[in-house]
Amino acid sequence: MTASHSDSLVVLFGATAGAYGAKLGSDERELILLVWQVVDLHSKKVGTLHKSLVKADNLDLSDQCLEVSGLTPEGLSKAEPLDRVLQQFSQLVSSDLKGLGRSSYTLCSDGQLLIRQVLHPETSKKNFVLSDCFYSFYDLRKEFHTCYPSSAAVKDQTIKTMAEYLGLGTDEAEEDFGVWQVKTMVAIIFSMLSEDHVFTEPETVKYKYETGPCSKSETVDSETVIRARGLPWQSSDQDIARFFKGLNIAKGGVALCLNSQGRRNGEALVRFVNSEQRDLALERHKHHMGSRYIEVYKATGEEFLKIAGGTSNEVAQFLSKENQVIIRMRGLPFTATQEDVLGFLGPECPVTGGKEGLLFVKYPDGRPTGDAFVLFSCEEYAQNALKKHKEILGKRYIELFRSTAAEVQQVLNRYMSTPLIPTLPTPIIPVIPPPYTIATGSIRDCVRLRGLPYTAGIDDILEFMGDATGDIKPHGVHMVLNQQGRPSGDAFIQMKSADKAFMVAQKCHKKMMKDRYVEVFQCSGEEMNFVLMGGTLNRSGLSPPPCKLPCLSPPAYAAFQTAAVIPAEAAALYQPQALLPTTRTPQASAAAPPTVTYYPAQAAQLYMNYTAYYPSPPVSPTTVGYLAAPPGAVAAAATATHTPILPQPGALVRMQGLPYNTGMKEILSFFQGYQYAPDDYNGLIQLSDQARSVLQAPKEWVCL
Repeated sequence: MTASHSDSLVVLFGATAGAYGAKLGSDERELILLVWQVVDLHSKKVGTLHKSLVKADNLDLSDQCLEVSGLTPEGLSKAEPLDRVLQQFSQLVSSDLKGLGRSSYTLCSDGQLLIRQVLHPETSKKNFVLSDCFYSFYDLRKEFHTCYPSSAAVKDQTIKTMAEYLGLGTDEAEEDFGVWQVKTMVAIIFSMLSEDHVFTEPETVKYKYETGPCSKSETVDSETVIRARGLPWQSSDQDIARFFKGLNIAKGGVALCLNSQGRRNGEALVRFVNSEQRDLALERHKHHMGSRYIEVYKATGEEFLKIAGGTSNEVAQFLSKENQVIIRMRGLPFTATQEDVLGFLGPECPVTGGKEGLLFVKYPDGRPTGDAFVLFSCEEYAQNALKKHKEILGKRYIELFRSTAAEVQQVLNRYMSTPLIPTLPTPIIPVIPPPYTIATGSIRDCVRLRGLPYTAGIDDILEFMGDATGDIKPHGVHMVLNQQGRPSGDAFIQMKSADKAFMVAQKCHKKMMKDRYVEVFQCSGEEMNFVLMGGTLNRSGLSPPPCKLPCLSPPAYAAFQTAAVIPAEAAALYQPQALLPTTRTPQASAAAPPTVTYYPAQAAQLYMNYTAYYPSPPVSPTTVGYLAAPPGAVAAAATATHTPILPQPGALVRMQGLPYNTGMKEILSFFQGYQYAPDDYNGLIQLSDQARSVLQAPKEWVCL
């Protein structure tokens, strides 16, 4: 039993199978030793000193542990596991207190690491509960500095330095490891009591994480925020709080980050109550959550507010109910009402406050997005709701996930800031009128770089090439992007000759770039184009692109016919995202025409090996990518009309998911109130019949 003003202290010391001292607990090693003794603060009497070995699951001791502790794996193999040792600890402490005529006590340890960084994380991973006494303790270093202000700073204190400051003549070599530490700590406490020091303000460990809203107007200290990376996608705020068990997270201090599609990206920002807790959290870098290791880095208060902060009164009112479990529903029919959602959840998982416990996510004009958040008063109700994952409401299956207050803010912020008519994003590949030719023959005058760091840019590649940079053809660096539009780790470089390519492959193969080695292979222009078009190049030879039929995915990659160069005045209007793919047929691939390519001003081309997705609500992803126009259609339009392809400057909008019986009347009615091309009520780009047949794909229209 403990009390805020305890009449006894239990001096506690421990060691792990790994690091010792200031790095205790930073290597995630298990506890192997506990030593303790009860001290009566009033009579200045002590109980029996107890030393207990702990059997760890992994008995492989570090060199430092073997040297400092003198313990051996053989001796530890005969010890009791941690849960039994903690039971013995409680029983023996109670017995000693009874012998001293006392009833309440508080732990006292040398610093915070044993309690916060060792005991709480390890017991949490092993799924057994610590007794209440481990949630309140005195930090002897802080108490010592309070009693003796002229002593060293708290972070520089150790048991030995405190003893030396007081002139205590104890010899560490005369006692067993752990016994000397506890006896010295008891002597230090008695010296502090002689100076009339009173132990009144213990350190506390929060029992559980508290959820709550965060306002953008709050001030968040950057010294209290970290970024956790590598989280499992299904992890919740409670899972993250459990990973940081033993450390005090601020109320509503876990903010899961979402990507551009509104899905979790495996990162979270965590805000702690003070900088001391944040510094301890940084020591858990690459600790494990299940089978995954989690990276922990410093972050800023501005980053936290950007993710977790909100300004909506509706959201603040929704999140004002504390200690609620939040579930996110995704994929709701746009016509779904509050009654429909409550009926879908059923009586086995009642929503807190009924309709007040529902929050529908909407666009600024009031249209539903298909997302909603639901509050439940306990874990049992939330688990019942999660069992309805992918059950049917109306004609759609509904996805249910655990959520957080920060995720509610992020989703609402994202949709409320969305314009009524979204504009296409800034192009990754600007259209530059001057054409440059990509080699298509079998001459092996190209090299392929594989295994590039994802952060590598053009400058890094040129530095990696060294003296061979002068042998690269103009605009000859081609970086391959993945389907998210991010670097894939591959790049192709066109050299001035096959000999130059051979020399580069020999010189740079497995050379280091940053912290990774990069493989360099000689290849031909034909092989390069196969990969850039979506095919694969491996030891088995060439594999063709995954899709050969005319469709909107995957895109073509700058393979225009020479005669089909877009006129300069039209090129200024065209955005690569809005163009349609090349129609590829067996006949066309058999006789490959000369190619023309458009390169960005940085003298490098970015190729997407598959379709890049434009950010959209998570329920209905779109396949708008960075595409090229059909060469035949562009040529026909350019030669027949000699006018820009687009009749007037504007945005090209693609409609996806239309009913099959939709006509022009319905489309024009849908866009009522917005300006469209007045001279073409068909809503299609005026191209040849061949091009129009490509554009008029089922359920997909391209409108002005």
